[in-house]
This record gives sequence, structure tokens and C-alpha cells, in this order.
Amino acid sequence: MRILLTGAAGFIAGHVADVARERGHEVVGLDMWLDAAHGPDAPRDPDIIDADLRTATIDPHLEGIDVVCHQAAMVGNGVDAQDLPAYAEHNDAATARLLAAMARAGLDRLVLASSMVVYGDGRYDCPEHGDVPPAVRREDDLAAGRYDPRCPVCGGDITWRLIDESTPFLPRTSYAASKVAQEHFASAWCTLEGARAVALRYHNVYGPGMPADTPYSGVAAIFRSALARGEVPRVFEDGRQVRDFVHVRDIALANVLAIEQVADHPQGLTPYNVASGTPFTIGEMAATLSAAAGAGGPVTTGDYRAFDVRHVVASPQAAADGLGFRAHVPPAEGIAELATAALRTR
Repeated sequence: MRILLTGAAGFIAGHVADVARERGHEVVGLDMWLDAAHGPDAPRDPDIIDADLRTATIDPHLEGIDVVCHQAAMVGNGVDAQDLPAYAEHNDAATARLLAAMARAGLDRLVLASSMVVYGDGRYDCPEHGDVPPAVRREDDLAAGRYDPRCPVCGGDITWRLIDESTPFLPRTSYAASKVAQEHFASAWCTLEGARAVALRYHNVYGPGMPADTPYSGVAAIFRSALARGEVPRVFEDGRQVRDFVHVRDIALANVLAIEQVADHPQGLTPYNVASGTPFTIGEMAATLSAAAGAGGPVTTGDYRAFDVRHVVASPQAAADGLGFRAHVPPAEGIAELATAALRTR
């Protein structure tokens, strides 16, 4: 197949392109070389078309394309509310323009990079009220070192549980809201055009070549960058926040499986969690990185941000059933590898 890959110069898309070519596909790459991701002096790859989806004429690049794999996005959670317009423009307006161009070209297959951030803080079980969303964490609880959220009904203790793709959206950040909007635009496009889309909700992606520490970096890059500076990772709260860390090579494989199978899916948008299936705490991740680097630490600081997600862990079963995808890299192994892997510097 001939694939149009947006965001082709990025961390994840580069791995997607490698796997796609290994499996015999042709990849046409687009990227706008966003400074926040690449830096103003990043060398341009002459094989990647320089195009800003917000403003460029996209139609010529869709000629002869079989499927679009849309990875281009402004990433990270955002620093504050002043980032809202940038996320809406880069992630949502650009996606809407891409979908409109695909409709003009008669293209009806899309693989969309989404994220587990659409779920916010996931779902919990209350002994009295059953399946509940978490209440907003209270400042007095956080100041006292009680970091787990309460039941929104009774205020009692609740326990996190695995979430599946039917879990309601509860975005908490600029990035999360933009990813929800991307899925909604893609779903509307499917309805309007009789098209098919697969949305891959990535969990915490890490691996060689990930961007070094910036205000928009994920926690794995922040900890790895600290080690590179000769510092120990500083873990917020009590380090018991639970995540699923999934290696970028597994993310790339999930994308290519979706590219190959999206035409076999029913009309509409089908979401899949892309996860390792192995829950891991932030503290465990920091300790694994530190040990592999031969460093001391980490240090658990007790610092907190009220908007941070406490626990979000998903079931990978739907992706196994629908795409035949299972992660191959165990988090303990992959995170240890990250301790000495090269990062992308800006």
C-alpha cells in the first residue's frame, strides 16, 4: 500500500515508517518541522515533504495514496490555558482540513494517533456506588499527602480499575481536549463520507529517539534527561501513580497493523487502546531507569499538581482481538534500555 504519513519527522512516525517499509509498504511523509518538537535549527530530511496542514494545499499529496496515517500533532499536556489555541489549531483545525482534503480525493481510510489522555483519570470502583469517575482531587487532601481521588458521590475511598474503549471521555488538559476533538472530527468524517477510521489510543510511549526534556515532554523523557544531566529523577506525589508504559516499536507495529486492516473494519471510527498490558507505577519506572543507569535515587518529592492524572491503565484486549496486536517489549526491559538510549535533542 501507499501510505501518507503526517508528522513523519517525529519520534513515533519515524518508527512507523520503518516498520511499514519493512512490511513492503511505500511511505510518503509530510511534516511542518514544528520548533517545539524539533528546534529551529533541526536538519530537514529531503525525503519528507515540508507542509503545514493548517495552511498547505494538501490535495496534491493525496494522489495515489491508499490510506492516511495521521501522526502530526502538538504533543505534551500543555503548560497552562494559554496553550489552548495552539493545540486547537495544530491538532484540530489541521485534522479537519486533512479530512476535508481526503473527502475531495475520495480517500476513505484513516489511522489516527489518539491517546489515553482522552480518558482523564480513568474509572474507579466504590464499595457503595460501584463504577464511578473520580472526584476532582481536593487541595486539602493533596496538601496532607492523600493523592488518590475520592468517590464523587460519597467522598469515600475508591480503587482504580482497568478501562476499555467504552470509557467516557474526561479530558483534563489542552492536549487531551484536542485529542477528543480529533476523534470526533474523524467520526463525523466517517459518517459523512461512508469512511473507516481506526483511532489508536496510545498509553505512555517511550523508547530510543524520544525527545529530550522540554515543557511538553512526558515523564519518561523528563527522568531520562535528568539522568543525562547527572541528576536523579524527581518523582511527584508518592510515586504510586499507575500507568502503562508501551515501547515505541510496539506503537509502530500497532499502527502498521491498523493500516493493513482498517479497510476490513466496519464503517465509522473504531478505537483501540495501545498498551503493554503491564501496569507500572511512576516510582517503579524511575527506579528502573536509575538502576539501569547506575545512578542513585530516585527522590520522591511529595510535590503535586491538582490536574495530574493519578491512575490510568487500560485493557489491551480489544486491540488483540481486532488487530491481532500484542506488545512485545516488557516495560521493565524497555525502560532499562531507555537509560542508555540516545534521545532527540533540540
